[in-house]
Amino acid sequence: MRRKAYVPGVAACLAVVLAGCTGGSGDGATSDDSNPGRPGVTTEAAEPGRYRTLPEPCGAVGDKTLDSLLPGIEEIPDEAQRDKAYKGEPTLAYDTDRKVGCRWKVESAEATNHLFVDFERVVSYDNSVSDDSQAEQLFAKQVEAADLPEPVVSESASSPSSSSSSPGSGSPSGASSSGSPSATPSGSAPSGDATSSPSGSATPTDLQPRLLDDLGDEGYVDDELSDSGSTAKQRTVTVAFRTSNVMVTIEYAEQSATLGVVPDSEEMQDMARKLASQLADSLGG
Repeated sequence: MRRKAYVPGVAACLAVVLAGCTGGSGDGATSDDSNPGRPGVTTEAAEPGRYRTLPEPCGAVGDKTLDSLLPGIEEIPDEAQRDKAYKGEPTLAYDTDRKVGCRWKVESAEATNHLFVDFERVVSYDNSVSDDSQAEQLFAKQVEAADLPEPVVSESASSPSSSSSSPGSGSPSGASSSGSPSATPSGSAPSGDATSSPSGSATPTDLQPRLLDDLGDEGYVDDELSDSGSTAKQRTVTVAFRTSNVMVTIEYAEQSATLGVVPDSEEMQDMARKLASQLADSLGG
């Protein structure tokens, strides 16, 4: 029997073919096995948020600001107690890169004031959702929970003809639209009526809880006047805003020590909003 001749060239070609079936090529090309079912398709992770850390909350509010927000803090006689009041009390935090806060409380002869500042850094665990988008969704829920009233438009602004009405021209009792009860609908003011402002210059529309378009990426102010278990009234002003993937909430409360005296809404909102602007600037938002 004649043996079949062994042809080295054929064997070499066969070896190359077999190698191509069982292994990768040597040209550096990657296999589609990295994404089974969808060859050649990769999913890019959503962009991370701007902020990776949070500020130290009790150091975020300066002493001069605390002097304005917490009347009487400078007059605390005991130096150790005064220093403690300025330092504030940090809230319990398990992850200071994600959520931190600080509280201050000062009692004086005129009132008791509380200040709370909270920072939350939002991180999305969904590769298809950015940190900013996740923070936007969470802030929307916070706004919804605040249950802000619909913006109020005065009758004089919405009806040009009303401003030209004169006594006896169809206006009951000769009253102008600016003094008409219809110009201030029920519920348009914050939970405490806006007449608590001694000057009376601010309208209910100016003081009602509302969205803010000049603070961070988005923000709002809430204002609530409530009984505190006695005839003394406590007003709580909340200012919250979002800058990129960080949400900041400020709660500023005052309870007057004098019965019948209502904390001033305009003044408290102004101070809380100034603090919010300072914090937004410190974040770079």
